[in-house]
This record gives sequence, C-alpha cells and structure tokens, in this order.
Amino acid sequence: MNETANHLPGLAERDSFSRMMGITLVEWKAGTVVTEFTVGKDHLNFNGTCHGGVLFAVADVAFGFASNSHGSISAGIDVHMVYPAAAREGDKLRATAVEASRSRRLATYRVEVTRQDGEVVGLFTGTVFITEHRHEGAAVEKSVHRN
Repeated sequence: MNETANHLPGLAERDSFSRMMGITLVEWKAGTVVTEFTVGKDHLNFNGTCHGGVLFAVADVAFGFASNSHGSISAGIDVHMVYPAAAREGDKLRATAVEASRSRRLATYRVEVTRQDGEVVGLFTGTVFITEHRHEGAAVEKSVHRN
C-alpha cells in the first residue's frame, strides 16, 4: 500500500458507522480506495431491492476514506448520486473511489459501486474541503494538489 495512505486502516478501525454497516476497506493508496459490502435482508426496501440510502452510504464511506487518504482532514461539501441498476440481497458490492481533481483546498472524487457481475448500481460524485489539520499517523507530503 502507498505510504501516504498508511493511516487509513486506523481510520477504518475508528469508523463505527462503516463497521456497523459491514463495509470493509480492501485496497487503498493516496487518492484511491476500494471498499466491499454484502447486501443483507435488513438492507432491502419495500420493493425487495437494496435501499438507495444503503447504496449511498457504501459510496460515501469509500469517498470519505479516499478524500482523507492524503492525510489532511477533509470534509464533504457537495455530493450527488444516481442509481442505474438495482442491487439485491446477497449481492457483493465493490465501491471504487478515485480522485478526479485536487487543489489546495478542494478535491472531487468519483465513486462507482458495482455488483459482483460488474453491473454498476451506483455512480457518486463528491467534493471535499481540505483542512490544514492532519490525521494522526499520516505521513507528511510535500505537495499533493494538481491544477
């Protein structure tokens, strides 16, 4: 794993929401994160498909880890999600968050949530505000922004 993101497993351990949901951090490097989640019976809506709020949470957790992967404490300021296909009980979902742009104070990420068959069930975009504060244990980087 990338040295600049070596603090992410510690963040995941402290993230009681992702633990409660069963969302696991499986791959990480600065600017990119992959999480996994299995849809359970309690995650279904009245139509028998995975509730949109659950899919949003899966994408948002990946977004949160990716946007904090450079070591600076970052907070979401804008998000948007579309749901092009349904997920069902037993589906194994993978959320891949990738940094699309980064400046000194703002960064934007794209998150794709896919089922085990590769079908996209969620497309999420989010922007964060990057603070001057660092996560405990995060490596100090010389420069991480791009223009």
